[in-house]
Amino acid sequence: MLGTVNGVAFNLFGLEVKWYGIIIVTGMVLAVWLATREAKRVGLREDDIIDFMFWGLPLSIIGARLYYVIFEWEYYAANPGEILAIRNGGLAIYGGLLAGGVVMYFFTRSRYISFWKFLDVAAPGVIVAQSIGRWGNFMNHEAYGGVVSRSFLEKLHLPNFIIDNMKIDGEYHHPTFLYESSWNMIGFFLLLWIRTKKNFLKEGEITFLYVMWYSFGRFFIEGMRTDSLWAFGVIRISQLVSVVLFAVALGLMLYRRRQESVPFYSRSEGIK
Repeated sequence: MLGTVNGVAFNLFGLEVKWYGIIIVTGMVLAVWLATREAKRVGLREDDIIDFMFWGLPLSIIGARLYYVIFEWEYYAANPGEILAIRNGGLAIYGGLLAGGVVMYFFTRSRYISFWKFLDVAAPGVIVAQSIGRWGNFMNHEAYGGVVSRSFLEKLHLPNFIIDNMKIDGEYHHPTFLYESSWNMIGFFLLLWIRTKKNFLKEGEITFLYVMWYSFGRFFIEGMRTDSLWAFGVIRISQLVSVVLFAVALGLMLYRRRQESVPFYSRSEGIK
């Protein structure tokens, strides 16, 4: 038995519109709005952000779903009709980020835009969208952790509606969706603050800090979850990807920091 929250927001012409989809879209809209505002400050055009989203958004969703399906192939091979049922959840954020990054690379090259600057503009919006999106997991009663006691949850000073909905199949669980949502929101405000420091970060470093912050938190939170994707039955895929991305981001940041040709992230090129 699941918690008391109803995952269906309303019915439209007989079609169930789920909170999961509404919340995910809300996060995406906020991410685009934040990016368009920052684009004007760094000398990019709002149209560049909007045009990218026409390509990046659908392909990122495909990437997120493909990543999930690949690592759950045994199930989907037996239930091929479920492969496109994304309304029921099953979008792996790492798959979406990787697909979006590839699309962004080719998009920025075609527009003669700095790839790293474009990433830096997008990064804060992406992490806040991830923070919001985890509440879609809450509404779907997914992405929760191992069994805990109700008293443990009460000691976290959580509101009752969260505690009550962490009782799944008769047992209370870690609200790992909330842990990650909170971690990402803290990261969002840190990125907003740090990018205001003039001549402090070089282009690409906002993105590297985002990747390191997210990967660090995800590694530990993933270890609590009960629905992890596994490789060879012994390695949690998201933990492995977290370690690799953290190391790559740190290495690139240190390397580019030493390159005099890499410009600083500047907010003085755009509209005042």
